[in-house]
Amino acid sequence: MRRFHLVIVFLFTATTSFAQFGVSFNQSSLPFVGLSYEVNNKFLPELRIGTDNYFDDTSLEVVVSYIFKRNETINAYAGVGGRIQILEGLVVPVGLNIYPFEKKSFGFQMELAPILRESSLLRGSWGIRYRF
Repeated sequence: MRRFHLVIVFLFTATTSFAQFGVSFNQSSLPFVGLSYEVNNKFLPELRIGTDNYFDDTSLEVVVSYIFKRNETINAYAGVGGRIQILEGLVVPVGLNIYPFEKKSFGFQMELAPILRESSLLRGSWGIRYRF
C-alpha cells in the first residue's frame, strides 16, 4: 500500500503544475529506467524502475530533485527519495543533465547517489535522457 501512495503523490504532483515529461535510462551495477516530469524548470520528480533483473527482484525508487544550476547546456541537481524492494533505503542523488545538441530534447546524465541503509551503498551511474 505504501508503494501505491508514493506513485499517487508522484503523479498528482506532476500533473497539477506546469510540467515537461521525460524518460531516461541509467547504466550502473543497479541500472534503472526513469519516468519524470520537470516542474517549473526547478523540480524533477522521477519514478525509477530497476532493470536487468527478474520481475520478482524489480526495485522502485521515487526521487524528487531540485535543479539548482541551469544554463542552456547543463542542469545540475540534487534530491532525496526512497527505494523499495531490493536494497531498500533513502536515496540522495546528485548529478548533471547535459544537453549538448542544438535541440535540447536529448541529453546525457551522470549521477552519484548514496543509498542509505544499514549497510549503505554508493551508486554511480551514467545514461541518456529524453524530454518530450
